[in-house]
Amino acid sequence: MSSLIPRIDNPKVAIIGRPNVGKSTLFNIITDTRKSLVKNQPGVTRDIMIHPVNIWGKNFDLLDTGGVTESADLVSQMIREQVKDFLQTVDLIVAVMDGRSGLLPEDRDIIRLAKQTGKDFLLVINKVDRVHEEEIAKADFYEFGVDLVSASFEQRRGLSDILEWITNRLPESQSVEREALTLTLVGKPNVGKSSICNALLGSSRMLVSPMAGTTVDAVDTPFEWNGSSYVLVDTAGLRRSSRREEGLEIISAFKSQEAIRRSDLILLVIDANMGPTDQDAKIMQAILEDHKAVILVANKTDIAAKEIPEFRKKFQEKVDETFHFFPDVHFVYTSATTGYGLEDLFQKIEQVKKQMNMRISTSDLNDFFFDVIRKAPSPVYATTNVKFYYLTQTYQKPPAFIAFANHPDGVTNAYRRFLTKNLKERFGLMGMTVRIFCMKSRRDSSRTD
Repeated sequence: MSSLIPRIDNPKVAIIGRPNVGKSTLFNIITDTRKSLVKNQPGVTRDIMIHPVNIWGKNFDLLDTGGVTESADLVSQMIREQVKDFLQTVDLIVAVMDGRSGLLPEDRDIIRLAKQTGKDFLLVINKVDRVHEEEIAKADFYEFGVDLVSASFEQRRGLSDILEWITNRLPESQSVEREALTLTLVGKPNVGKSSICNALLGSSRMLVSPMAGTTVDAVDTPFEWNGSSYVLVDTAGLRRSSRREEGLEIISAFKSQEAIRRSDLILLVIDANMGPTDQDAKIMQAILEDHKAVILVANKTDIAAKEIPEFRKKFQEKVDETFHFFPDVHFVYTSATTGYGLEDLFQKIEQVKKQMNMRISTSDLNDFFFDVIRKAPSPVYATTNVKFYYLTQTYQKPPAFIAFANHPDGVTNAYRRFLTKNLKERFGLMGMTVRIFCMKSRRDSSRTD
């Protein structure tokens, strides 16, 4: 294995391979996006797609490339030359092959391209849908003497091995301590984001109008509150895009996306009179996918309290229903017009800030881990029980953790939710977007169960 890559900017990891071997599927899974178009036909990806990724505390840019073939048509030749030139600028290469087709002449050419770069590269044999077929699928590729992983992207199998290979070759992402906490206001149009922004800043710096869509760009404004420094970002209202194929693809269509990505804490503003809607649920899901801390801000409560009997009870019921996937979300009641609840909001912000920066010792984590895994039967992978070894915290904020196990692909989403719920309760992380990754323990790398 080569030494770690010393970089100031993000290292680049490229996915290469023939058309229709699953490159774009792998890209979309790792980036948790639908940025690369996936179709069961060759030649769909023609441009190089790039997306920043943070996995297990490591940052890198993942790139999806066009399918490389020996076809004589102009487009195929251009894609081949584009990929060949671009590979000189990346740091790591993941070459995807089709386990159903076996080794083809074009695969040999792709492996030769990768070797010529002198970069570390991994051969991934995709579409190996049965565990007992792994060695048969790998057999054709052993001759190249490179790192080899079998996988089934559709079944999400082999992904942890791929991510471990990548992250083992990247440096730890440096956690940069910033004096000012960046807060980003998001929400549907006309819920009062700019009014809250002005109330916090103490001046009418943002244009406020009853007309939806007044704010167009994300605007950064530094300020202080009770001696603490913040940067406040007001964003355009996030609308439903009826013209898009996916119907409710919200975040990617707006300049708010970058503001959310670089933010420390998101304030999702909701009109208290209307309560949360399906649109708010979609926005919340996008925030959680970016692993951002979030506080739900119920604005215009002065009007709601006058007009709606038992307002808070009804609002809470609607929050529980709409955000059923995030039942412990932090939220506060505010009124930008009267200033009500702004002090409560900043108390909540400081509480979340402490949770975001919480560090838990490995010994405390493992005392918890071995206690909690006795409460429920472990998942089963094929015919083998998943065995956990230890738990450790990454350098990500909000907190994220890695559980080492013999079969990480066997850890179900339901079991992750069980571990996450218990971890949040034990360490005071309720309301946080905590994540638990699973990696294969090195003690199992030399044997099979």
